[in-house]
Amino acid sequence: MEKWLSAEFLKSLLHGRRAVVTALAAVLVLGMVAAGILVSVNRPAPPAAAPSSQGSEPGITVPPGSLLKADRPTPPLALPDLPSGPVNVLVIGSDIRGNAKEAAKQAAATGGQVDQRSDTMMLMHIPGDRRKVYGISIMRDLWVDIPGYGGSKINASLQFGGPALVEKTIEGLLHTKIQYTVMVDFNTFRDIVDGLGGIDVNVPTDFTAAVDTQHHFTKGINHLNGQQALEFVRERHAFPDGDYQRVRNQQEFIRAVMAKLRNSGILKDAGKTLAFITKVAPKLILDNGLDVMKLAGLAYALRGIDPRTASFMTLPTAGTGTSADGQSIVVPDYDGIAQVADALAKDRLGQLPK
Repeated sequence: MEKWLSAEFLKSLLHGRRAVVTALAAVLVLGMVAAGILVSVNRPAPPAAAPSSQGSEPGITVPPGSLLKADRPTPPLALPDLPSGPVNVLVIGSDIRGNAKEAAKQAAATGGQVDQRSDTMMLMHIPGDRRKVYGISIMRDLWVDIPGYGGSKINASLQFGGPALVEKTIEGLLHTKIQYTVMVDFNTFRDIVDGLGGIDVNVPTDFTAAVDTQHHFTKGINHLNGQQALEFVRERHAFPDGDYQRVRNQQEFIRAVMAKLRNSGILKDAGKTLAFITKVAPKLILDNGLDVMKLAGLAYALRGIDPRTASFMTLPTAGTGTSADGQSIVVPDYDGIAQVADALAKDRLGQLPK
């Protein structure tokens, strides 16, 4: 794991202009692939809203626990199965200040570009045996060849060509096929956590967040609402080792959310899974023909996976550098990337060195 989560990687995050990290996104893809909830790290998060029974979009209610108490419909048909063999799901986090879904609709209507970058990209790999899931985080400043645009930071692909170009760029980088793509903006984060009734997170050490409400966290199990969870996964200034502890906290949070979803029983019943997905899906941008039924089927297919077995890595890098035009970039470790690509092709990510 040290090779994949290197000091150079974490150092590069510290100097990011708009670094965004995955928090609930990976969790929900792993646990039921219902929503990627992404957290802005360096860009200021939207101010905490006053308590409300309504989310930022019609139809998404967020009183505490509301998502867990969704009515159980009778599935109109059996939930669809996953495609045979390994399945790759790309989760993209937009750094747009507004509503990514509405901005995408407007751009499609006008033929213009959306002012956004894909500051969080995670490829979720579900192996053919369905025994566990793997998450591969891709650095937003990784210098790659973007089809049709040449060398650039990989996160620019979202602005240049939307989710489809992000997908095409990553497929070329890893020589793999992406079956489904899910994109979200980070404004959804608090709504989802609150809709789950909060999350019980094992906080490793006492600290006070430096952002927003400056919430104080105590060592041990903390029950966090949406705003508190946002501060927990964003914080780095409170720790002597900065990003190292922040990454550990994010991993702890991911596993806590996976455990909540598994213990809630949502994924054990096809009707409850469909009800949950039906309430969350309106916030998402879905690609490659992924719809509510397919998303529910994907979630339901993962119901037997133990959250403790989930494995995460960061696509290998060779540290930081400067592009020919003066941009601060993350340099690809092509040998390491080739190893990951080969493991993906052979469905053997679990055999990569730790």
